[in-house]
Order: sequence, then C-alpha cells, then structure tokens
Amino acid sequence: MSHLGTLRRGAWAALLRQLLRPPGAVCTRAVGCHSQVEEAVLTSQLKPHQEKPNFIIKVPKGTRDLNPQQMVVREKILDEIISCFKRHGAKGLDTPAFELTEMLTEKYEDNFGLMYDLKDQGGELLSLRYDLTVPFARYLAMNKLKKMKRYQVGKVWRRESPAIVQGRYREFCQCDFDIAGEFDPMIPDAECLKIMCEILTGLQLGDFLIKVNDRRVVDGMFAVCGVPKSKFRTICSSVDKLDKMSWEEVRHEMVVRKGLAPEVADRIGEYAQCHGGISLVEEMSKDPNLSQSQLALQGLADLKLLFEYLTLFGIAEKISFDFSLARGLDYYTGVIYEAVLLQTPGQAGAEALSVGSVAAGGRYDGLVAQFDPKGHSVPCVGLSIGVERIFFLVEQKMKASGKKVRTTETQVFVATPQKNFLRERLKLIAELWDAGIKAEMLYKNNPKLLAQLHYCEKTDIPLMVIIGEQEQKEGVIKLRSVASREEVTINRESLVAEIQKRLSES
Repeated sequence: MSHLGTLRRGAWAALLRQLLRPPGAVCTRAVGCHSQVEEAVLTSQLKPHQEKPNFIIKVPKGTRDLNPQQMVVREKILDEIISCFKRHGAKGLDTPAFELTEMLTEKYEDNFGLMYDLKDQGGELLSLRYDLTVPFARYLAMNKLKKMKRYQVGKVWRRESPAIVQGRYREFCQCDFDIAGEFDPMIPDAECLKIMCEILTGLQLGDFLIKVNDRRVVDGMFAVCGVPKSKFRTICSSVDKLDKMSWEEVRHEMVVRKGLAPEVADRIGEYAQCHGGISLVEEMSKDPNLSQSQLALQGLADLKLLFEYLTLFGIAEKISFDFSLARGLDYYTGVIYEAVLLQTPGQAGAEALSVGSVAAGGRYDGLVAQFDPKGHSVPCVGLSIGVERIFFLVEQKMKASGKKVRTTETQVFVATPQKNFLRERLKLIAELWDAGIKAEMLYKNNPKLLAQLHYCEKTDIPLMVIIGEQEQKEGVIKLRSVASREEVTINRESLVAEIQKRLSES
C-alpha cells in the first residue's frame, strides 16, 4: 500500500478541497468557502463500498461453476478418455482459446452466428474457438506437418440457447482425437469408431449406438433428389436436425425458410427414414436413383469397407448406417459418425433423459488446405467426446445411487493430543511429503485432538499418525486406522515404510 493510502479521511478531504479550489481563491474552514455541493461530492468519493440492492451474484448464462465433488467426477471422466487416447498412440496438443476471426468465419458458414467475437484492442480481429478441429487444422498447416495423431482437451464456446438440464452449455469442454496423414482407406476411420466404443463402454453409460454416414452419400442423395448445389450445405444443416426435430418440422424449415421445392424435400424424406447395417449399404449401392451419383457410390464403397474393419474390431453391432445423419459442419468430406445413448444410467423404470449425441466426428480431407498458402492438403479424420453431456449423465447416476464422492486424496493425517508440538508435526509431515505420501494437518499451533479426529472422519482420510510427549521420548509413533479406530505403535524410523505398505495393501 502507498503512503497516500494511509491518509485518514479528514486528511483526504483537506487535500481534495485544495485541489478543487479555483486559482487565487482564499479559503478557510471558518468562512466555509466550500459549498455544500462540494462537500457532498467529497463525501461520496470518500464513502466506502455501498450496497447494491438489485445486484445479483451469478455466473453468465450458459456457464457454471464446478464444486469439488463435481471436479472429482469430471477428472475421472477425463482420465478415462485421455487414457484411451494415449492407448491408441496419440500425442497431446494445446492451442489458444481464441483464433483470428478470418481463420474461423469461412469454416463454419451456417454456424458463424454462434461464434463469440472479441472486442478488438490489439490490432487483430479475434473470436473464441468454436471447436478444436479448425485450430488443429491451422496448427498442421502453420507447422507444415503431414502426419500426426493427436488428442486435445479444452473449452470451446458457442453462442446458442443453452439447455442446462440436458448438459448443453455455451461454454463447454471437448475431448478430441484426430489422425492426420495419407493412409489406406478406412483404417484410421475404423480406429476412431473403435475408440468411441471403448470410451463409452468404459464410462458405463448404458447401451449406445453409433450412427454413420458419408458426406459424399449425403451430397449424392441431394443431387439425385434435385437439391440445387448452392443449397447443399444449408439443406445439410437442416437434415442434421432430425435427431432433435420431427421430419415434418425439418421439411417445413427446408421448404418455407430455405426455399426448397416441396417435392424435392419429399424425396429427401424417403431416404432420411432409412437406417441399418452393411446390408443397407449394399442395398443402396444398387438403388437406381442413388447409383446415378458417382460421388454417392464412392461413399458407399468406403462404408462397405469400413463395416468389414468394424466387424474385425468386434464392434459392428454398435454401428448403424443412418441416412438422417448429415453433420452440419461444412468441413466434413467423407465418413461421418455420431454416438447416441439408447438408455441412460438412471433408476430402473425412470423416464429416459434426452441429451442428444455424446460423441461425434468424421473425415475432413480439405480443411488443412484452406489454411495452407499453397493449398497443400492433409487428409484428416477424428472424433470429439461431449464431456458436459456425459458428465450430466454420470452425475444423475451417482445421485440415484447415493454414492458419496471424496474430494481429496489425502492418505495420512498428522495429529497430536498435546500442546506445543507444532514443530514436531511440521517435521513429520515434511518427511511424509518428501516420501510422496499425501498428508495433511490442521493449521493451528495447539489443535484439539477431537477436532483432528473429526476432520479425518469427515474427509475420509484412512490413516492418522499421532505424536506426543511419550511417543517423542520413546522414539515411536502411533499409527491409527481411522475407520476401525485401531492403533499400533511403531518405531519412528519405520513410519514411512509402514505407511507405504498399508497403502499398497488397501
């Protein structure tokens, strides 16, 4: 704090009156030259913080805080996801929370209005990242990388109407896995679907289904149905809403809002109702209308190969070829996929919770070229796990089971029943920390033993070490099991080894 900060209010008032006095004016407190208005101004400037009766402390709409219990659950979910990514050989990557606006605007088109723009204060027009895929493509182009298998965990922002009860937010976390490089067809794509299955199975979210399609099949379908090429992307965005809206609502949007001919929309509807396995892929390959599109046939050929690999991975029964899947983002060029839960892990007989897709992804072979000055392309395929929606479901499951969440990982508590043992406790806890043991103590010189015992039981700390006058004199320590309340006396020098032994057995 500066010396000025120590002035009393009277001194501040005198100083301010001097500063506010007109040049040449003579003033003393006796003649009262400063006006009541001036005094009021001074008083308001000097008055401490006033109450704001209409002020509400809250987080912005579409965001939230996570309390310690929630953070434990979230970290376990992220650990499960990241360990799977690493099991498949991915390297970690991080990119800025915001990018140059011009880098993002052409990549999202219909979703551009959902981006958060930042006020320009440093000579650059910036926007918060909408996803982790476009920044990854920018990173590959900027560093001239032709191959990379990476994972990234980070927050993204979308300016849309949040549905908090369904795990939908404006600020949310994504976990991405991507494979960049030129490889034989459908091998990386099949691995991405395998990763999806491993993660969703490991998180024990209940039964799930992964819908797959191909953007070439979608575009080919639009072409043979009579959709003008200029409307492909916007109609694709409408079809992608079929998991949230009825066909009648989607048809109304395409016809009334986007100007598509009603008969064209009806032809799209005939395909959009179709879903199945590899047999449907083979059936559509012989469809007299769809087979007129070479683009669609290429996509169907790759889907057939994909299903062969998925069968070898043992996950074909979890995959469904679904014409209603379109993935509205413009950068997808090939196989696309989206995972949905068939049931939620709630109480038996409870109504299912609708949270939409919990994972999605696809192939985007042309995105890197959009950043490269020479237009060099790097084929890519990847997936994104919807952490917030999964977290919402796991929370509901834990509430239903009544399971208690421990918010710390403390293994040992250092205690004393007597006064003036702070120095001994500090030396003891330092020894435990140096041995890699997670330990705590109360921040008091002379804590009461009952308070220390209560803290251990409340926070589920498994072990307590107790030192007092008698223990110090005999060179021993008492080791107490908090749950069973059993105590044993051990030599001081054997303490660390004994604790490590007990922790390894628990």
